[in-house]
Amino acid sequence: MTCASPATNARPAWTPPADHLAQVYAQWPLDIAGASGVHLHTRDGRRILDLYGGHAVAALGYSHPRWIDALEGQAKSLLFQSNAVPLDVRERAATRLARFADLELNTVFFGNSGAEANENALKLALRITGRRKVVAVEGSFHGRTAAAGAVTWGAAAKWYGFPQAPFEVEFVPRGDHDAVARAVGTDTAAVIVEPVQGVAGAVDLGASFLTALREKCSETCALLIFDEVQCGMGRTGFPFAANMHGVAPDMITTAKALGAGFPCSALLMADHVAAHLAVDDLGTTFGGGPMACALIEAVVDIIESEGLLANVRERSLQLRETCVVGPVVSVQGAGLLAGLRTRRPAKEVQRELLERDILTGTSADPHVVRVLAPYVIEERHIAQLRDALASLPA
Repeated sequence: MTCASPATNARPAWTPPADHLAQVYAQWPLDIAGASGVHLHTRDGRRILDLYGGHAVAALGYSHPRWIDALEGQAKSLLFQSNAVPLDVRERAATRLARFADLELNTVFFGNSGAEANENALKLALRITGRRKVVAVEGSFHGRTAAAGAVTWGAAAKWYGFPQAPFEVEFVPRGDHDAVARAVGTDTAAVIVEPVQGVAGAVDLGASFLTALREKCSETCALLIFDEVQCGMGRTGFPFAANMHGVAPDMITTAKALGAGFPCSALLMADHVAAHLAVDDLGTTFGGGPMACALIEAVVDIIESEGLLANVRERSLQLRETCVVGPVVSVQGAGLLAGLRTRRPAKEVQRELLERDILTGTSADPHVVRVLAPYVIEERHIAQLRDALASLPA
């Protein structure tokens, strides 16, 4: 039997790609052979300053010796075991992460990705409250899975793909306290928010707005979820943006910099959330594996022992004080989740920087170049960016 595709899904004649990879990513004109420190090395001999870090993942740069030691040591000791087996390395990683956060989020569930962490946070909120509505913020990005995608701004019109969302969703404008007061009520299970929005263009939502969300959630017994997949784990110059703004959520999700290149994520929960957990309520095959946990422990240790939070704050200040030159009219965001607002289209500026051997990113805002630099970046690297920007047409 031959099934005809609906007319709306008709495609022209198509040939499978020679490399067998799904053609779903826009790609930069780079042929990377390796990397070290804060630089990428291309096959044609270029040395590119990486200020994007693989979407904020390479927080320690490349080939950090202590990261490599942790990877090799754990691989030789115990490559994998499931969560059915208690492991000291898993317990150490959870304890280290909870203490690093310093937010009274004392229970940790490890997963594989930011989207998975958000799925579990949303599931818990819906189940604990018995409600069916989630409030999210315009400009948000929470992941490409069913629940995480449902609370991602613009997903339904672009790529969502599921026939319906698994719960009711309402979006509120950034910074609109009145909209929060109207949207968050006794029917709301959770509010999910990126304290500093990443894909939107490094938009810091600010203490005032986040405090308004906290107060409304407390008033209505809704749960407040901070999605710190991109802005967490030191990227703002604080353990989490929650620390920076002094607002305590009921749950935090984090990933990206958590493993600094190794795939992993975590959901951190307050006691009043974790008290509802029972055996089999959450589960994962690879999350919490010994390799991931060894690297989570190492990343926290490196951030703390090498003073990287202070370095993030210092380099962030330098960026803001020196890089409003050339096509850049202002710098937004927090820490090394920074957005360079440009007079000209950001894609043009990004391309011109890459021609000068500096890799940055773009965003959903066509006039924002994103800088997601490694925490080990030095003063001279920001100066290199400044000089390159100054050489560009305004």
